[in-house]
Amino acid sequence: MYINAAYLNNSKIDFKDHSRPLIAGSCGTYRLSHTEEMTTYRAHGRVDYQILYIASGKARFFFDGQEEIVSAGHIVLYRPLETQKYTYYGTENPEVYWVHFTGSETEAILKKYGMPDPIHVFYTGISLDCQNIFRQLIRELQMCKEHYEEYLTALLDQLFILIHRQLTVSTGQKAEITFQNKEADLAINYFHEHYNEEINISEYAASRHISTCWFIRIFKQYTGFTPMQYILSIRISNAQSLLEAAQYNITEISQIVGYDNPLYFSRIFKKQRGLSPVAYRKWIRSKHSQD
Repeated sequence: MYINAAYLNNSKIDFKDHSRPLIAGSCGTYRLSHTEEMTTYRAHGRVDYQILYIASGKARFFFDGQEEIVSAGHIVLYRPLETQKYTYYGTENPEVYWVHFTGSETEAILKKYGMPDPIHVFYTGISLDCQNIFRQLIRELQMCKEHYEEYLTALLDQLFILIHRQLTVSTGQKAEITFQNKEADLAINYFHEHYNEEINISEYAASRHISTCWFIRIFKQYTGFTPMQYILSIRISNAQSLLEAAQYNITEISQIVGYDNPLYFSRIFKKQRGLSPVAYRKWIRSKHSQD
């Protein structure tokens, strides 16, 4: 499991604070490998608010005892003291970002940006911009540079604006977007199932009776990646998870994620992550030994 998180004042205890309109308390990201499972259950919820953004794969949430499968491109909003129960399965390739926040104007801000009570799940689309905001939130809260709390609030405002823009598209746009998103979702599922095989994008588009250019364009609009970039991201993400496990060597991992040549795999991995597979594994182990 890959975890990267940050907490205000290094405290994991949830809190309510009305001294300012909006305050970021903690944020982070999870990514599970195929054999892992993670369940969160808070019977009495928390005293702050939480947004979870499903960047890829699926997650399972329970509202009023009913399971709801939430796919990539959705956010889930929890308000204070609401029961929280959700599960991630590694087999469903979840990558999730989250942020906890509080403040005197929080509920008014949520209503302003189209997230009224009691709705929990909103479709916002798969967005690199949203992911980048979450990454900046994590980085700012970890580094705590001058005026970082104000910057965290500004980043939260940006996140809410992006969410609102997606929620307020016109009916005609929604119909067109729904069709495009359906094709992108089908492709995403196919790529996750076959990422370690050779995939010809033109042949895939032809199998769906759509043009290659149109498919590449709508896929990039939906995910922020071209199809080949997305397949590469799946390979590298799965390689990261495998590198965090001890039972596979580099050659085996290379073959598992679809590369016959381990040297080529190492070059690709380093280009994408800034570290070779060997160096990444050493870094992960040193990080775990410090925790």
